Amino acid sequence: MTGPSASMRAVLERLGAEDAGLGDPTLLLPQHGRTLAELTNLRWNAELPEMAEARTMMHAGMPARRVVPANDRGTDAILHVHGGGWAFCSPQTHEGASRRLAEACGCPVLTVDYRLAPEHPYPAALDDLLRAWEARDPSRRWSLAGDSAGANLALALTLGLIEAKAALPATLLLFYGVYGADFETESYRERAEGPGLTRAKMMRYWDWYAAASERGDPLVAPLAARDAALAALPPIYLNAAGLDPLLSDTELLVARLRAIGRDDPFDRIEGVVHGFMQMGSALPEARDAFARAGAAFGRLTSTAA
Repeated sequence: MTGPSASMRAVLERLGAEDAGLGDPTLLLPQHGRTLAELTNLRWNAELPEMAEARTMMHAGMPARRVVPANDRGTDAILHVHGGGWAFCSPQTHEGASRRLAEACGCPVLTVDYRLAPEHPYPAALDDLLRAWEARDPSRRWSLAGDSAGANLALALTLGLIEAKAALPATLLLFYGVYGADFETESYRERAEGPGLTRAKMMRYWDWYAAASERGDPLVAPLAARDAALAALPPIYLNAAGLDPLLSDTELLVARLRAIGRDDPFDRIEGVVHGFMQMGSALPEARDAFARAGAAFGRLTSTAA
């Protein structure tokens, strides 16, 4: 088992010093944990890429954040689903990620403030994202992107669109997602105590989001999807973090896709922890991951219908 890269180790040491005594947000009352998660994520909104436009707005009745890069090609747009265990974070915590994604992909990125668990468990977030999707600007070709629980929601939304025979995104960009609720996978066993995300935290996130009886539903846990639904998905770019308890979730999804003859590109990024793309102001691997995602987006959209 490899350890953190030198740059990742430096970030972890910084976090250990800055977050000493703050505690685990999943052990607090949800509103208090949410405040702590906002505080610890907002630190990464430094050295942000300049945008041609960056504004807060309402979209489909929800607060949202829209960023437009100077290199906007005028054709595509991305609905970006922020992560945070279905319970934490916001468009504001993911400002840096949204800007780096927009710059890498050469198109506007829209991030909506969907409802959060445990006050609003499944399917509230998916319902909000469906409204956001249906209200998209028809002059653009839209894709979906998401990190962690946001990747789960982006993929689940697409599976729901397939089931409804509705218009699909051109591509999916899925970053270190959670796709199942099996806590005995290889990566959960190897990385149960982190660094960073732990198995215990993920179990609490799941308990907040969906009852055990709901976790066999592909719209909750996309690894439960049938082969026919996976075959109908648009082109996907996936990545995973080598030190992540959720690594096996992505590897299992990639294996399912390969088994039905798909060749969706996948990057396993060694030496980094879950959530590393949030750390773009401090971590070169995060900036490189956005560059890789942008390159894949360019290739996949060039062949999309």
